[in-house]
Amino acid sequence: MNLPIFLPMIQTLILILALLGLSLQGIAQQPIPQVASGSIERIEHFRSQYVASRHIDVWLPEGYSDTVKHAVLYMHDGQMLFDPAITWNRQAWNVDDVATELFASGQVKRFIVVGIWNSGPTRHAEYFPQKPFELLSQTEKDSVNVQLYRVGRTREAFKPTSDNYLKFIVHELKPYIDKNFSVHPDRENTFMAGSSMGGLISLYALLEYPMVFGGVACLSTHWIGTLSLQNNPAPNAFLKYLEKNLPQPPKHRIYFDTGDQTLDALYPEIQKQVDLLMTRMGYTESHWITKYFPGEDHSEKSWNKRLHIPLMFLFGK
Repeated sequence: MNLPIFLPMIQTLILILALLGLSLQGIAQQPIPQVASGSIERIEHFRSQYVASRHIDVWLPEGYSDTVKHAVLYMHDGQMLFDPAITWNRQAWNVDDVATELFASGQVKRFIVVGIWNSGPTRHAEYFPQKPFELLSQTEKDSVNVQLYRVGRTREAFKPTSDNYLKFIVHELKPYIDKNFSVHPDRENTFMAGSSMGGLISLYALLEYPMVFGGVACLSTHWIGTLSLQNNPAPNAFLKYLEKNLPQPPKHRIYFDTGDQTLDALYPEIQKQVDLLMTRMGYTESHWITKYFPGEDHSEKSWNKRLHIPLMFLFGK
């Protein structure tokens, strides 16, 4: 077999799997992640009336105590956060390593991480902002549907379920975390982060629940919603919804970034439009930053290298 001929197809498959948050082996049972510092408490098959049950991996930093209150970082794609030895692509955010180094420096307040596993087949529907999609004309919805159908993301009319996904987090998961862990429940200590579609749903969470979340980190935000910029109404819909629903500063902190390789190559021009909107809405660098990382691609390896920046921005003392 001539491997160079097939290499582009292999790379495309890997990118699609990364976007969908799927592994080559599906979402079968995995062992609890091994972490370099602190510990993981897994909530097996957390049940919800809004979404399918899923695992929740809660990272507690070294020295965690019931007598000390912590801030909380909710993160999407919980399978990919802590241990590269058990992820499909052998990469991970290594959130525990990054956070532990920041704690040691004394530059950030202490927090726990709530890793929310994605659901696999329904990930895209759960992470795709629902209200912007519902504002599209039927023709525009059809265009999005065709693009997602082509990459195997839907086999019927695409319908986002992100409003229910956020209800699960806000009305079921957060109350559980507040009750069972030593955390501050207020907005000033409740944050969310994710990459790609996870970045998109993090921003949507802030727009929908500005009284719950004090800030979000959106890495490599998947502004295009599908896998193509051609005949794609999604980016404009997201921008319009952002303009209409963005909370007034300075009560929130919002972080964006993007690379310019692989899938990230599709984001910079849209991100620049978002930056103009943020400026027009009165946001300054004290409550919003966007970072550009030339040469960086769409992968956990890249997100790990720069994760300290949004964590400093959200949790800095």
